[in-house]
Amino acid sequence: MTLNVFSMFDGVGGFIVGLDNANKELNKPVFNTLYSNQFEPSRKSQDAYEVGLYQFPEVIHSNKDIELWEDSEFQELKDNGVNMIVGGFPCQDYSVARSKKNEMGIEGKKGVLFWSIIRAVEVIKPEYLILENVDRLLKSPSKQRGRDFAVMLGAFNQLGYSVEWRVINAADYGFAQRRRRVFFFVYRNDSAFANQLSDKYNTEITDNFSDVDNNVFDHYIFKDGLFARQFPIQQVANKNRRYQHVLSDVSADDHENYILDISDNFTGQVWNTGIMRNGKYYTVDTLPLGNEVPITLGEIAKEAKKTEPIIPENIFISDEIKIKKFEELRGAKKKERTTSEGFTYTFSEGSMSPYDKFELPARTMLTSEGTINRSTHLLKEDGKFRFLTPIEAELIQDFPANWTKYKKNKDTGEISEVSTRMRYFFMGNALVTGVVKRIGIELGKI
Repeated sequence: MTLNVFSMFDGVGGFIVGLDNANKELNKPVFNTLYSNQFEPSRKSQDAYEVGLYQFPEVIHSNKDIELWEDSEFQELKDNGVNMIVGGFPCQDYSVARSKKNEMGIEGKKGVLFWSIIRAVEVIKPEYLILENVDRLLKSPSKQRGRDFAVMLGAFNQLGYSVEWRVINAADYGFAQRRRRVFFFVYRNDSAFANQLSDKYNTEITDNFSDVDNNVFDHYIFKDGLFARQFPIQQVANKNRRYQHVLSDVSADDHENYILDISDNFTGQVWNTGIMRNGKYYTVDTLPLGNEVPITLGEIAKEAKKTEPIIPENIFISDEIKIKKFEELRGAKKKERTTSEGFTYTFSEGSMSPYDKFELPARTMLTSEGTINRSTHLLKEDGKFRFLTPIEAELIQDFPANWTKYKKNKDTGEISEVSTRMRYFFMGNALVTGVVKRIGIELGKI
């Protein structure tokens, strides 16, 4: 069976790269990306979309705002064989890059884009979805933790889907970045995979938490689930943290009130691993085995020099004022601040290492990479301070070197180079393609 893929919120094709690499590992064409959609609001230049045009000439690319798609456009994808949807849907409204005061969760401008996924699912009825977001989603919003995620689970439940989720720190599984993201594996309840599970796992959630083997949901999470098989975890709940409940006492058939009831009344706990089937969910706080050694920044730098032996001069920081600014930003600090209401408080921040160590994997990259910013990677090599190179940023996200160097103009077809700033921006928004590869390998086996 071939899974024909629609890549939503495609960015520079991280899901496509990961699934193509899974095909190579499986030695068969399980995944075939037919369509992608990438649109960056408030930007005249659609650089990420144009990188996709350059890298994937065989894919049909859309640069139309997904919120403006008609149902007929989704129907066309279904008619042409799409049976799987993937996407790292926009996360700005959940991200730790935003303050708690400014978070808007699923009600935020980009948070509402989740409903475009639901619209696509309603029409296309794909057999599978793989989705990705920041791990803070599981605790969003701060005033009603877990509500946004519960609403998402409820929306899939209403459409006849089950959801397995796991927060994965890429560095825990041998990759070059300490990047924690929640991945969803969503499958239709009448799919072949769901039918295989029904006899064993389509039972009532019980209170039997005595051990893994005696609780069928524990058995799924720790042993049988897609994530358990490809991203092994310790076979015991961290601090015995488990939680089970129904999403809502309102029937999922009550389309007017089911999601509204979850939104208004959800009070449950959501841990980093879990499964939702038929409106019931079971969640566990799990820990990685810790037996996979991450790739270090030093190894990334060495690999990058195979493509670019000489680091460009604009990557180095020679301005003493900028170096001092980094010292200040990365140092410990306490500052008096005043809210708009006149309340005074002390803002404190712990110190960081004065520069990033080549012996460790990268920290989480953000879109501000390459600027004078506390989160920016600062390297010291041969006595000189520098930023990451764009190639290093790509390799940290497990993309091929120079993946984002070129773009193809959507109107003229002209090939041109992408700015260094935009290449950093792409990688800050991207995902670790190797994680997708491993998910794809397991789905291919399924």
